[in-house]
Amino acid sequence: MAARNWIFAVAVAVAVFLSLSTFSSAQDLQIVNAERRIDLSSHIVKAFLTLKVENIGKDPAADMLLAFPPTQIKNLAMVQALAVMGKKKKKTYLPLDVKPTEQPDAPNDAGYFLVSFATPLGPGETVTLEVLYILTHSLEPFPVEITQSESQLVYYHDSAVVLSPYHVKQQTTFFKTPSTRVESFTSVEPANRAGKEIKYGPYEDRAPYSYAPVIVHFENNSPFAVVEELVREIEISHWGSLQITENYRLTHGGARHKGVFSRVEYQSRRSITGSSSFNALLAVLPPRVNSVYYRDDIGNISTSHLRTGFKKSELEFEPRYPLFGGWRATFVIGYRVPLEDYLFEAPDGRRYLNFTFGCPLVETIVNKLTLKVVLPEGSKDPSAVLPFTVNQDLQVKYSYLDIVGRTVVVLQKDNVVPTHNVPFQVYYTFKPIYMLAEPLMLVSAFFFVFVTSLAYVHIDLNIVKK
Repeated sequence: MAARNWIFAVAVAVAVFLSLSTFSSAQDLQIVNAERRIDLSSHIVKAFLTLKVENIGKDPAADMLLAFPPTQIKNLAMVQALAVMGKKKKKTYLPLDVKPTEQPDAPNDAGYFLVSFATPLGPGETVTLEVLYILTHSLEPFPVEITQSESQLVYYHDSAVVLSPYHVKQQTTFFKTPSTRVESFTSVEPANRAGKEIKYGPYEDRAPYSYAPVIVHFENNSPFAVVEELVREIEISHWGSLQITENYRLTHGGARHKGVFSRVEYQSRRSITGSSSFNALLAVLPPRVNSVYYRDDIGNISTSHLRTGFKKSELEFEPRYPLFGGWRATFVIGYRVPLEDYLFEAPDGRRYLNFTFGCPLVETIVNKLTLKVVLPEGSKDPSAVLPFTVNQDLQVKYSYLDIVGRTVVVLQKDNVVPTHNVPFQVYYTFKPIYMLAEPLMLVSAFFFVFVTSLAYVHIDLNIVKK
Protein backbone atom coordinates (compact mmCIF):
# COMPACT_ATOMS: atom_id res chain seq x y z
CA MET A 1 0.00 0.00 0.00
CA ALA A 2 2.87 2.36 0.86
CA ALA A 3 4.48 1.69 -2.50
CA ARG A 4 1.22 2.49 -4.31
CA ASN A 5 0.84 5.75 -2.37
CA TRP A 6 4.42 6.69 -3.25
CA ILE A 7 3.83 6.02 -6.97
CA PHE A 8 0.60 8.06 -6.88
CA ALA A 9 2.38 10.96 -5.20
CA VAL A 10 5.14 10.91 -7.81
CA ALA A 11 2.57 10.86 -10.63
CA VAL A 12 0.73 13.84 -9.15
CA ALA A 13 3.98 15.73 -8.75
CA VAL A 14 4.97 15.08 -12.36
CA ALA A 15 1.54 16.21 -13.59
CA VAL A 16 1.74 19.40 -11.56
CA PHE A 17 5.24 20.05 -12.84
CA LEU A 18 4.17 19.59 -16.45
CA SER A 19 1.17 21.87 -16.03
CA LEU A 20 3.28 24.53 -14.37
CA SER A 21 5.96 24.26 -17.05
CA THR A 22 3.31 24.62 -19.77
CA PHE A 23 1.82 27.64 -18.01
CA SER A 24 5.21 29.27 -17.52
CA SER A 25 6.20 28.71 -21.15
CA ALA A 26 2.95 30.38 -22.25
CA GLN A 27 3.80 33.37 -20.07
CA ASP A 28 7.41 33.44 -21.26
CA LEU A 29 6.50 34.09 -24.90
CA GLN A 30 4.96 37.14 -26.48
CA ILE A 31 4.09 38.07 -30.06
CA VAL A 32 5.84 41.27 -31.01
CA ASN A 33 3.96 41.67 -34.29
CA ALA A 34 1.21 39.70 -36.04
CA GLU A 35 -0.02 40.25 -39.57
CA ARG A 36 -2.86 38.12 -40.90
CA ARG A 37 -4.09 38.09 -44.50
CA ILE A 38 -7.29 36.14 -45.21
CA ASP A 39 -8.06 35.34 -48.83
CA LEU A 40 -11.81 35.04 -49.49
CA SER A 41 -11.50 34.85 -53.30
CA SER A 42 -12.87 31.30 -53.53
CA HIS A 43 -14.91 28.95 -51.35
CA ILE A 44 -11.62 27.68 -49.85
CA VAL A 45 -10.52 30.24 -47.26
CA LYS A 46 -6.75 30.67 -47.05
CA ALA A 47 -5.21 32.55 -44.12
CA PHE A 48 -1.56 33.66 -44.12
CA LEU A 49 -0.28 34.58 -40.67
CA THR A 50 3.11 36.18 -40.01
CA LEU A 51 4.22 36.10 -36.37
CA LYS A 52 7.29 37.61 -34.77
CA VAL A 53 7.70 35.70 -31.50
CA GLU A 54 9.96 36.76 -28.62
CA ASN A 55 11.07 34.80 -25.58
CA ILE A 56 10.76 37.15 -22.61
CA GLY A 57 11.37 34.43 -20.03
CA LYS A 58 14.51 33.05 -18.42
CA ASP A 59 14.47 29.58 -19.97
CA PRO A 60 14.65 28.42 -23.60
CA ALA A 61 11.30 27.68 -25.28
CA ALA A 62 11.03 24.61 -27.51
CA ASP A 63 7.57 25.26 -28.95
CA MET A 64 4.55 27.53 -29.02
CA LEU A 65 0.76 27.20 -29.36
CA LEU A 66 -1.57 28.30 -32.13
CA ALA A 67 -5.17 28.80 -30.99
CA PHE A 68 -8.34 28.58 -33.08
CA PRO A 69 -11.99 29.22 -32.13
CA PRO A 70 -14.26 26.14 -32.10
CA THR A 71 -16.15 27.34 -35.21
CA GLN A 72 -12.90 27.13 -37.19
CA ILE A 73 -11.50 23.95 -35.67
CA LYS A 74 -14.25 21.80 -37.20
CA ASN A 75 -13.55 23.28 -40.66
CA LEU A 76 -9.77 23.40 -40.42
CA ALA A 77 -8.27 21.39 -43.30
CA MET A 78 -4.56 22.07 -42.86
CA VAL A 79 -2.06 24.03 -40.76
CA GLN A 80 1.52 24.59 -41.90
CA ALA A 81 4.31 26.62 -40.32
CA LEU A 82 7.67 27.82 -41.63
CA ALA A 83 10.52 29.50 -39.77
CA VAL A 84 12.01 32.46 -41.61
CA MET A 85 15.80 32.27 -41.59
CA GLY A 86 18.04 35.13 -42.75
CA LYS A 87 17.04 38.55 -44.08
CA LYS A 88 15.93 40.04 -47.40
CA LYS A 89 17.59 38.29 -50.39
CA LYS A 90 19.21 35.64 -48.21
CA LYS A 91 15.90 34.71 -46.62
CA THR A 92 15.15 30.97 -46.42
CA TYR A 93 12.21 29.02 -45.02
CA LEU A 94 12.49 26.00 -42.73
CA PRO A 95 9.43 23.74 -42.33
CA LEU A 96 8.38 23.17 -38.72
CA ASP A 97 6.54 20.30 -37.10
CA VAL A 98 2.88 21.14 -36.44
CA LYS A 99 0.51 18.79 -34.67
CA PRO A 100 -2.84 19.14 -32.88
CA THR A 101 -2.80 19.19 -29.11
CA GLU A 102 -5.18 19.68 -26.20
CA GLN A 103 -5.09 22.07 -23.29
CA PRO A 104 -7.17 21.25 -20.19
CA ASP A 105 -7.91 24.89 -19.42
CA ALA A 106 -8.85 25.95 -22.95
CA PRO A 107 -11.31 28.88 -22.79
CA ASN A 108 -14.54 28.61 -24.80
CA ASP A 109 -13.54 25.23 -26.27
CA ALA A 110 -10.67 26.69 -28.28
CA GLY A 111 -8.55 24.26 -30.30
CA TYR A 112 -4.76 24.19 -30.34
CA PHE A 113 -1.87 23.24 -32.57
CA LEU A 114 1.66 22.84 -31.23
CA VAL A 115 4.47 24.31 -33.34
CA SER A 116 7.93 22.97 -32.50
CA PHE A 117 10.82 25.36 -33.13
CA ALA A 118 13.78 24.14 -35.19
CA THR A 119 16.04 25.07 -32.25
CA PRO A 120 14.94 26.18 -28.78
CA LEU A 121 14.29 29.91 -28.60
CA GLY A 122 16.67 31.36 -26.03
CA PRO A 123 15.84 34.19 -23.61
CA GLY A 124 15.64 37.52 -25.43
CA GLU A 125 15.68 35.87 -28.85
CA THR A 126 13.05 36.32 -31.57
CA VAL A 127 11.90 34.17 -34.47
CA THR A 128 9.59 34.96 -37.39
CA LEU A 129 7.04 32.34 -38.40
CA GLU A 130 4.95 32.07 -41.56
CA VAL A 131 1.75 30.14 -40.84
CA LEU A 132 -0.75 28.95 -43.42
CA TYR A 133 -4.11 27.54 -42.39
CA ILE A 134 -6.97 26.58 -44.69
CA LEU A 135 -10.68 26.54 -43.85
CA THR A 136 -13.47 24.76 -45.70
CA HIS A 137 -17.24 25.26 -45.59
CA SER A 138 -16.68 28.59 -43.83
CA LEU A 139 -18.61 30.81 -46.25
CA GLU A 140 -22.30 30.87 -45.40
CA PRO A 141 -24.62 31.76 -48.33
CA PHE A 142 -27.07 34.54 -47.53
CA PRO A 143 -29.65 34.49 -48.90
CA VAL A 144 -29.61 30.72 -48.77
CA GLU A 145 -31.66 30.43 -51.99
CA ILE A 146 -31.25 32.45 -55.18
CA THR A 147 -32.74 32.40 -58.66
CA GLN A 148 -30.86 31.73 -61.86
CA SER A 149 -30.24 35.43 -62.53
CA GLU A 150 -29.08 36.45 -59.04
CA SER A 151 -25.51 36.74 -57.80
CA GLN A 152 -24.37 34.80 -54.76
CA LEU A 153 -23.76 36.62 -51.48
CA VAL A 154 -22.02 34.98 -48.53
CA TYR A 155 -21.18 35.65 -44.89
CA TYR A 156 -17.75 35.11 -43.36
CA HIS A 157 -17.33 35.09 -39.56
CA ASP A 158 -13.98 35.73 -37.91
CA SER A 159 -12.20 38.04 -35.49
CA ALA A 160 -10.55 41.38 -36.10
CA VAL A 161 -7.71 40.31 -33.81
CA VAL A 162 -5.73 37.09 -33.71
CA LEU A 163 -6.86 34.56 -31.14
CA SER A 164 -3.69 33.72 -29.22
CA PRO A 165 -2.73 32.42 -25.76
CA TYR A 166 0.06 35.03 -25.73
CA HIS A 167 0.18 38.78 -25.31
CA VAL A 168 0.24 40.49 -28.73
CA LYS A 169 1.98 43.86 -28.85
CA GLN A 170 0.87 44.89 -32.35
CA GLN A 171 -1.29 43.25 -35.02
CA THR A 172 -3.17 43.88 -38.27
CA THR A 173 -5.73 41.79 -40.18
CA PHE A 174 -6.60 42.04 -43.88
CA PHE A 175 -9.57 40.47 -45.69
CA LYS A 176 -9.38 40.10 -49.47
CA THR A 177 -12.73 39.73 -51.26
CA PRO A 178 -13.18 38.44 -54.84
CA SER A 179 -14.89 41.65 -56.01
CA THR A 180 -15.53 45.19 -54.87
CA ARG A 181 -19.15 44.38 -54.00
CA VAL A 182 -19.20 44.26 -50.20
CA GLU A 183 -22.67 44.55 -48.70
CA SER A 184 -21.46 45.19 -45.16
CA PHE A 185 -18.69 44.48 -42.66
CA THR A 186 -18.37 44.89 -38.92
CA SER A 187 -16.48 47.99 -37.90
CA VAL A 188 -13.90 47.54 -35.13
CA GLU A 189 -11.94 50.78 -35.09
CA PRO A 190 -9.58 51.36 -36.69
CA ALA A 191 -11.08 49.67 -39.77
CA ASN A 192 -11.29 50.77 -43.39
CA ARG A 193 -11.99 49.36 -46.83
CA ALA A 194 -10.24 50.09 -50.13
CA GLY A 195 -11.34 48.24 -53.26
CA LYS A 196 -11.25 44.50 -52.60
CA GLU A 197 -9.41 44.80 -49.26
CA ILE A 198 -10.72 45.38 -45.75
CA LYS A 199 -8.16 46.33 -43.12
CA TYR A 200 -8.56 45.96 -39.36
CA GLY A 201 -5.94 47.58 -37.18
CA PRO A 202 -3.28 48.13 -36.21
CA TYR A 203 -4.21 47.12 -32.67
CA GLU A 204 -1.72 47.32 -29.83
CA ASP A 205 -1.21 45.50 -26.53
CA ARG A 206 -3.94 42.89 -26.75
CA ALA A 207 -4.22 40.51 -23.81
CA PRO A 208 -4.14 36.71 -24.30
CA TYR A 209 -7.33 35.25 -25.79
CA SER A 210 -8.59 38.62 -27.00
CA TYR A 211 -11.41 38.26 -29.53
CA ALA A 212 -13.34 40.81 -31.58
CA PRO A 213 -16.00 39.10 -33.74
CA VAL A 214 -16.59 40.49 -37.22
CA ILE A 215 -18.87 39.52 -40.11
CA VAL A 216 -18.16 40.30 -43.75
CA HIS A 217 -21.09 40.08 -46.21
CA PHE A 218 -19.87 40.09 -49.81
CA GLU A 219 -20.38 38.73 -53.33
CA ASN A 220 -18.65 35.48 -54.25
CA ASN A 221 -19.56 33.82 -57.57
CA SER A 222 -16.56 31.49 -57.71
CA PRO A 223 -17.38 27.80 -58.37
CA PHE A 224 -18.37 26.20 -55.06
CA ALA A 225 -17.27 22.75 -56.29
CA VAL A 226 -17.53 20.21 -53.47
CA VAL A 227 -16.86 16.50 -53.98
CA GLU A 228 -19.00 14.75 -51.41
CA GLU A 229 -17.12 11.49 -51.96
CA LEU A 230 -14.18 10.55 -54.16
CA VAL A 231 -12.90 6.99 -54.53
CA ARG A 232 -9.56 6.71 -56.36
CA GLU A 233 -8.25 3.26 -57.24
CA ILE A 234 -4.65 2.79 -58.38
CA GLU A 235 -4.01 -0.70 -59.71
CA ILE A 236 -0.37 -1.72 -60.12
CA SER A 237 0.50 -4.11 -62.91
CA HIS A 238 4.12 -5.22 -63.15
CA TRP A 239 3.49 -5.84 -66.84
CA GLY A 240 3.96 -2.15 -67.60
CA SER A 241 1.27 0.30 -66.45
CA LEU A 242 -0.81 1.82 -63.67
CA GLN A 243 -4.57 1.92 -64.13
CA ILE A 244 -6.25 4.80 -62.25
CA THR A 245 -10.02 4.97 -61.84
CA GLU A 246 -11.68 7.90 -60.05
CA ASN A 247 -15.36 7.90 -59.03
CA TYR A 248 -16.76 11.37 -58.23
CA ARG A 249 -19.93 12.48 -56.49
CA LEU A 250 -19.89 16.23 -57.10
CA THR A 251 -22.20 18.96 -55.81
CA HIS A 252 -22.49 22.74 -55.91
CA GLY A 253 -22.02 23.85 -52.30
CA GLY A 254 -23.29 27.40 -52.69
CA ALA A 255 -26.72 29.01 -52.30
CA ARG A 256 -29.49 26.63 -53.39
CA HIS A 257 -31.14 27.28 -56.72
CA LYS A 258 -34.82 28.19 -56.64
CA GLY A 259 -37.30 28.64 -59.43
CA VAL A 260 -37.21 27.29 -62.99
CA PHE A 261 -34.00 26.76 -64.96
CA SER A 262 -34.03 28.26 -68.45
CA ARG A 263 -31.47 26.74 -70.81
CA VAL A 264 -32.16 29.41 -73.45
CA GLU A 265 -31.54 32.27 -71.04
CA TYR A 266 -28.46 30.52 -69.68
CA GLN A 267 -26.90 30.13 -73.13
CA SER A 268 -27.79 33.61 -74.38
CA ARG A 269 -26.79 35.67 -71.31
CA ARG A 270 -24.22 33.56 -69.50
CA SER A 271 -22.38 36.56 -68.00
CA ILE A 272 -25.58 37.87 -66.42
CA THR A 273 -27.68 34.82 -65.65
CA GLY A 274 -26.15 31.81 -63.99
CA SER A 275 -23.09 33.69 -62.72
CA SER A 276 -22.98 31.59 -59.55
CA SER A 277 -23.07 28.29 -61.48
CA PHE A 278 -20.26 26.39 -63.18
CA ASN A 279 -20.34 24.17 -66.26
CA ALA A 280 -16.67 23.27 -66.72
CA LEU A 281 -14.05 21.60 -64.56
CA LEU A 282 -10.29 21.17 -64.86
CA ALA A 283 -8.45 18.05 -63.71
CA VAL A 284 -4.65 18.08 -63.45
CA LEU A 285 -3.43 14.60 -64.40
CA PRO A 286 0.09 13.13 -64.47
CA PRO A 287 2.24 13.54 -67.59
CA ARG A 288 2.29 10.82 -70.27
CA VAL A 289 -1.29 9.73 -69.57
CA ASN A 290 -3.02 7.53 -72.10
CA SER A 291 -6.36 5.74 -72.56
CA VAL A 292 -8.19 8.62 -70.86
CA TYR A 293 -11.96 8.34 -70.58
CA TYR A 294 -14.73 10.38 -68.95
CA ARG A 295 -18.19 8.94 -68.48
CA ASP A 296 -21.23 8.91 -66.22
CA ASP A 297 -24.14 6.53 -65.59
CA ILE A 298 -25.53 7.14 -69.08
CA GLY A 299 -22.29 6.53 -70.97
CA ASN A 300 -19.27 8.33 -72.43
CA ILE A 301 -19.28 12.15 -72.42
CA SER A 302 -17.60 13.78 -75.41
CA THR A 303 -17.43 17.34 -74.02
CA SER A 304 -13.82 17.08 -72.87
CA HIS A 305 -10.40 18.17 -74.06
CA LEU A 306 -7.03 16.71 -73.03
CA ARG A 307 -3.75 18.64 -73.12
CA THR A 308 -0.61 16.63 -72.43
CA GLY A 309 2.79 17.96 -71.42
CA PHE A 310 6.13 16.95 -69.93
CA LYS A 311 5.26 18.08 -66.39
CA LYS A 312 1.48 17.57 -66.28
CA SER A 313 -1.60 16.83 -68.32
CA GLU A 314 -4.83 18.80 -68.14
CA LEU A 315 -8.29 17.39 -68.76
CA GLU A 316 -10.91 20.07 -69.26
CA PHE A 317 -14.41 18.66 -69.29
CA GLU A 318 -18.05 19.62 -68.90
CA PRO A 319 -20.85 17.78 -67.08
CA ARG A 320 -24.03 17.09 -69.02
CA TYR A 321 -25.65 20.17 -67.46
CA PRO A 322 -24.46 23.28 -65.56
CA LEU A 323 -24.42 22.98 -61.79
CA PHE A 324 -26.33 25.46 -59.64
CA GLY A 325 -26.50 25.51 -55.85
CA GLY A 326 -27.55 22.12 -54.45
CA TRP A 327 -27.33 20.32 -57.82
CA ARG A 328 -25.31 17.11 -58.09
CA ALA A 329 -23.44 15.12 -60.72
CA THR A 330 -21.72 11.74 -60.66
CA PHE A 331 -19.04 10.69 -63.15
CA VAL A 332 -15.93 8.56 -63.59
CA ILE A 333 -12.49 9.52 -64.91
CA GLY A 334 -10.01 6.80 -65.86
CA TYR A 335 -6.54 6.75 -67.38
CA ARG A 336 -3.27 4.83 -67.58
CA VAL A 337 0.31 5.96 -66.91
CA PRO A 338 3.63 4.17 -67.55
CA LEU A 339 4.79 2.03 -64.65
CA GLU A 340 8.44 3.14 -64.81
CA ASP A 341 7.50 6.72 -63.90
CA TYR A 342 5.96 5.80 -60.54
CA LEU A 343 7.26 2.41 -59.36
CA PHE A 344 10.79 2.18 -57.94
CA GLU A 345 13.02 -0.14 -55.92
CA ALA A 346 14.21 0.89 -52.47
CA PRO A 347 17.79 0.20 -51.25
CA ASP A 348 16.48 -2.58 -48.99
CA GLY A 349 15.01 -4.44 -51.97
CA ARG A 350 11.40 -3.43 -51.42
CA ARG A 351 9.37 -1.86 -54.19
CA TYR A 352 7.44 1.33 -53.68
CA LEU A 353 4.83 3.37 -55.49
CA ASN A 354 5.37 7.14 -55.56
CA PHE A 355 2.13 8.87 -56.54
CA THR A 356 0.14 12.02 -55.73
CA PHE A 357 -2.45 12.08 -52.96
CA GLY A 358 -5.56 14.26 -53.08
CA CYS A 359 -8.04 15.25 -55.78
CA PRO A 360 -6.99 16.12 -59.35
CA LEU A 361 -9.82 18.68 -59.73
CA VAL A 362 -8.63 22.27 -59.36
CA GLU A 363 -9.87 24.36 -56.40
CA THR A 364 -12.15 21.66 -55.06
CA ILE A 365 -13.07 20.51 -51.55
CA VAL A 366 -13.39 16.76 -50.96
CA ASN A 367 -15.52 15.86 -47.96
CA LYS A 368 -14.41 12.22 -47.99
CA LEU A 369 -11.50 10.82 -50.00
CA THR A 370 -10.80 7.09 -50.22
CA LEU A 371 -7.64 6.09 -52.06
CA LYS A 372 -7.11 2.41 -52.82
CA VAL A 373 -3.75 1.06 -54.00
CA VAL A 374 -4.22 -2.42 -55.48
CA LEU A 375 -0.93 -4.33 -55.25
CA PRO A 376 0.00 -7.27 -57.50
CA GLU A 377 -0.96 -10.71 -56.27
CA GLY A 378 1.74 -12.12 -54.04
CA SER A 379 2.76 -8.76 -52.52
CA LYS A 380 3.54 -8.80 -48.81
CA ASP A 381 4.28 -6.40 -45.94
CA PRO A 382 2.61 -3.27 -47.39
CA SER A 383 3.10 0.08 -45.67
CA ALA A 384 2.13 3.64 -46.62
CA VAL A 385 4.12 6.82 -45.92
CA LEU A 386 2.34 10.19 -45.95
CA PRO A 387 3.26 13.66 -44.65
CA PHE A 388 -0.04 13.92 -42.72
CA THR A 389 -2.36 11.67 -40.77
CA VAL A 390 -4.83 9.42 -42.61
CA ASN A 391 -6.86 6.36 -41.72
CA GLN A 392 -5.23 3.21 -43.09
CA ASP A 393 -6.70 -0.23 -43.69
CA LEU A 394 -6.00 -3.40 -45.69
CA GLN A 395 -8.45 -5.22 -47.95
CA VAL A 396 -8.33 -8.04 -50.48
CA LYS A 397 -9.55 -7.75 -54.06
CA TYR A 398 -10.11 -10.64 -56.45
CA SER A 399 -9.63 -10.15 -60.16
CA TYR A 400 -9.34 -12.48 -63.12
CA LEU A 401 -6.93 -15.43 -62.68
CA ASP A 402 -6.33 -14.53 -59.00
CA ILE A 403 -5.88 -17.36 -56.51
CA VAL A 404 -5.27 -15.72 -53.12
CA GLY A 405 -6.41 -12.22 -54.14
CA ARG A 406 -4.60 -8.89 -54.32
CA THR A 407 -3.74 -6.84 -51.25
CA VAL A 408 -5.35 -3.39 -51.28
CA VAL A 409 -3.93 -0.54 -49.18
CA VAL A 410 -6.84 1.77 -48.29
CA LEU A 411 -6.11 5.38 -47.28
CA GLN A 412 -9.03 7.51 -46.10
CA LYS A 413 -9.09 11.21 -45.20
CA ASP A 414 -11.85 13.78 -44.71
CA ASN A 415 -11.82 17.47 -45.54
CA VAL A 416 -9.24 17.35 -48.33
CA VAL A 417 -8.11 20.51 -50.16
CA PRO A 418 -5.64 21.11 -53.03
CA THR A 419 -2.80 21.61 -50.53
CA HIS A 420 -3.05 17.87 -49.78
CA ASN A 421 -1.98 17.06 -53.36
CA VAL A 422 1.50 15.92 -52.35
CA PRO A 423 3.46 12.73 -53.13
CA PHE A 424 3.00 9.65 -50.97
CA GLN A 425 4.63 6.22 -51.02
CA VAL A 426 3.39 2.66 -50.62
CA TYR A 427 6.13 0.09 -49.89
CA TYR A 428 5.76 -3.67 -50.38
CA THR A 429 7.82 -6.78 -51.04
CA PHE A 430 7.31 -8.83 -54.18
CA LYS A 431 9.10 -11.87 -55.62
CA PRO A 432 9.40 -11.85 -59.43
CA ILE A 433 8.46 -15.54 -59.55
CA TYR A 434 4.86 -14.49 -58.84
CA MET A 435 4.74 -12.81 -62.24
CA LEU A 436 4.78 -16.26 -63.81
CA ALA A 437 1.67 -17.39 -61.94
CA GLU A 438 -0.92 -16.11 -64.39
CA PRO A 439 0.98 -17.14 -67.59
CA LEU A 440 1.49 -20.63 -66.13
CA MET A 441 -2.22 -20.85 -65.32
CA LEU A 442 -3.10 -19.91 -68.89
CA VAL A 443 -0.60 -22.39 -70.33
CA SER A 444 -1.85 -25.11 -68.00
CA ALA A 445 -5.47 -24.39 -68.95
CA PHE A 446 -4.71 -24.55 -72.68
CA PHE A 447 -2.66 -27.70 -72.17
CA PHE A 448 -5.52 -29.32 -70.22
CA VAL A 449 -8.02 -28.41 -72.94
CA PHE A 450 -5.65 -29.75 -75.60
CA VAL A 451 -5.09 -33.04 -73.77
CA THR A 452 -8.82 -33.40 -73.09
CA SER A 453 -9.67 -32.77 -76.74
CA LEU A 454 -6.98 -35.21 -77.89
CA ALA A 455 -8.23 -37.89 -75.54
CA TYR A 456 -11.82 -37.33 -76.61
CA VAL A 457 -10.92 -37.75 -80.29
CA HIS A 458 -8.90 -40.96 -79.80
CA ILE A 459 -11.00 -42.74 -77.21
CA ASP A 460 -13.65 -45.07 -78.62
CA LEU A 461 -16.83 -44.66 -76.57
CA ASN A 462 -18.98 -47.07 -78.63
CA ILE A 463 -20.51 -49.99 -76.66
CA VAL A 464 -20.83 -52.39 -79.62
CA LYS A 465 -17.63 -53.53 -81.33
CA LYS A 466 -17.33 -52.83 -85.00
